Amino acid sequence: MAGADGNGDGAGGDGPAPMVWALAVRVVALGPPYAELIVELGPGLYEAFAENVLDSGFVLAAGDPPATTAVVEAGEDVLIRLVLVGGRQAWEPASEVRTSTGWQEAARGRNAVVVLVVPPGTWPPYLMDLDPREGAVALTRSLESARAAGEVLHGLARYARLDP
Repeated sequence: MAGADGNGDGAGGDGPAPMVWALAVRVVALGPPYAELIVELGPGLYEAFAENVLDSGFVLAAGDPPATTAVVEAGEDVLIRLVLVGGRQAWEPASEVRTSTGWQEAARGRNAVVVLVVPPGTWPPYLMDLDPREGAVALTRSLESARAAGEVLHGLARYARLDP
């Protein structure tokens, strides 16, 4: 799992707010693995971001994620942006988010990325201090708790590789 956090200006926001973008690869019983993008924005940007993902076809996370109009754009080894609302809104991480070879292969294998949008405060604040395996368990618990509470939105975004 790779991620980035910091301060950034997203579409619809009126100033800096915390952002966390994380990448994961989910192995499934049938078919190739899924590339995942998990996004948490601070309270100053979350409302506008949530409105954009809903307008793009995202729904509450239950069952399989629906196809959406969203596009995840990535370069050779970095996430570039999430494009929403039919291309009218673009959200970029505040700092560089490196992609792994496995994540890129999963995204190319399905030509799609599962995007999970979590509400502010979902990301465990102590996560970066944990061993990577312990961190994965803590994040999974936090995500499952938010999903059970009906607070997570998800959708399937098209994957676009942008090469220089």
